[in-house]
Amino acid sequence: MTEIARNDTVSDSQDYDAVIVGASLAGCAAAIQLGRTGARVALVERRLDPAAFKRTCSHFIQASAVPTLTRLSLLEPMIAAGAVRSRMRAWTRWGWIDPPPERAGYAVNLRRERLDPLIRGAAAATPGVEMGLGLAAAGLLRGEDGAVAGVVLRDPDGAEMALRGRLTIGADGRDSGVAELAGVRQRVLPHGRFAYGAYYEGELPEGAPDSSMWMLDPDWASAFPTDGGLVLYGAMPTRDRLPEFRRDPEAALVELVAGLPDAPPIRAARRVGPILGKLEMPNRVRVVTAPGLALIGDAALATDPLSGIGCGWALQSAEWLAEAVAPALRGEETLRRGLARYRRRHRRELRGHASLIHDYASGRRFSRGERMLFAAAARDPEAAAAFDAIGTRRARPGRVLATAMPRALAVNLRHGRPPRAGTVSPRRSLA
Repeated sequence: MTEIARNDTVSDSQDYDAVIVGASLAGCAAAIQLGRTGARVALVERRLDPAAFKRTCSHFIQASAVPTLTRLSLLEPMIAAGAVRSRMRAWTRWGWIDPPPERAGYAVNLRRERLDPLIRGAAAATPGVEMGLGLAAAGLLRGEDGAVAGVVLRDPDGAEMALRGRLTIGADGRDSGVAELAGVRQRVLPHGRFAYGAYYEGELPEGAPDSSMWMLDPDWASAFPTDGGLVLYGAMPTRDRLPEFRRDPEAALVELVAGLPDAPPIRAARRVGPILGKLEMPNRVRVVTAPGLALIGDAALATDPLSGIGCGWALQSAEWLAEAVAPALRGEETLRRGLARYRRRHRRELRGHASLIHDYASGRRFSRGERMLFAAAARDPEAAAAFDAIGTRRARPGRVLATAMPRALAVNLRHGRPPRAGTVSPRRSLA
């Protein structure tokens, strides 16, 4: 691994084609892609441990990002590390939505404690990439035209150094310090749920290795089989249930999951590791570019984790950025043009999905249109495939819904009125 040489003062700056702040999924993916194009890349991370990993994460990588993993040469090493390929099946009050295997998207499940060191090692081994650990962004450098021109970094002892770059990339997550330092405009949208989860070992749930989710309207629960024979059980109830989870998080989690329809065997399983919780998860939508600056991953768009898209969109947005700016970093066009191309791609690919996700993140109950689609998807393979294409983020919602909704209406008319909710209610209080 090539390491960044540390200077004693910010006056002795170092020049790169790209300086990436944040060596998690998005930052490492961008470093790999840019390094392959011949760019000189600085990849810096505030944590000192090269094996550090994100702890509060479902680790679920949607099917939409699997082609990116393949192009990054990461999919095979992940499989070798124990990653599990899985479809997503969903329980609704109308029955299970189980998309046809030949038309379903297959996600990847690998715990972050294995995935993060793996992708960080791949980035560090990429020619042209220099890694710096224990370096936090303390400021931004500006050019004469006011454009971002690099980063001022601070190490754990308080010493500062500067890295100059033609492009600065913020890959530092939902609470991006780079975005804050740059004064990037953002919208913060409320979130009406909270999350708890933990890894368990023992008997696998029905349907494994496929992942399962329970769309309880409005609560939500999940079971993600993953490496090592473990299962991540998770729950995202609405905020009115927060007091019972705060009193005893594990008891509340087990009670909710064990009370699900077709409940997985959580009571017979043994918890491995801590109970993980996230109480505040506002959706953040930022302008993804500024002169000399680009944001990727959660730094660009942080949405409701219920949809399981954080890891996948981190990888995909990194790839889109690298493709967009590579010509500029080779001197073939202006950086401004490359950033505009990335901004358009990011908006085109994610705007429709984000709009749906942000609306449902309020904690509301299903809309009439959602009820119609879900009821049809539980009864009809074509509708189930359409549900899966949107849910796995492999297709833009507008394109799919234009044909899926008329079919859903026809399916429901053929089967009669969807049954009313009410045979099983997981909303039991622990009080």
